[in-house]
Parts: sequence; C-alpha cells; structure tokens
Amino acid sequence: MYTIQLDNGLTNTYAVETKPYYAEFPAPYQQRRYLIQGAIAAFFVTSLVIVSTVIR
Repeated sequence: MYTIQLDNGLTNTYAVETKPYYAEFPAPYQQRRYLIQGAIAAFFVTSLVIVSTVIR
C-alpha cells in the first residue's frame, strides 16, 4: 500500500494490486459437485415458485 499527499493536504491511499493469473479448469470431482449443487438450487427455486403460486 502506498500513500500520496496532495498539495492541499489531502492524502490518497492506494491498494497494492495483485498480479493476474489464469483460472484452472475444475477437476472431475469438482465438476460433479457443481452439478449436484446446481440441481439442488434448481429444485429449491422451483419448489419456491410452485409453493408461492399455490398459496396465492
């Protein structure tokens, strides 16, 4: 982190930027876990929509 003081007395503080890097492709077990999480989330949202239309 570095700081610059302007002529009028204000102080600007800048964060240190990290170096960019490429993401790695997920492993097969991670892909499977993402698929299961997506299915559970889709089921949850679908059930919420169905319950909200039945109650209405």
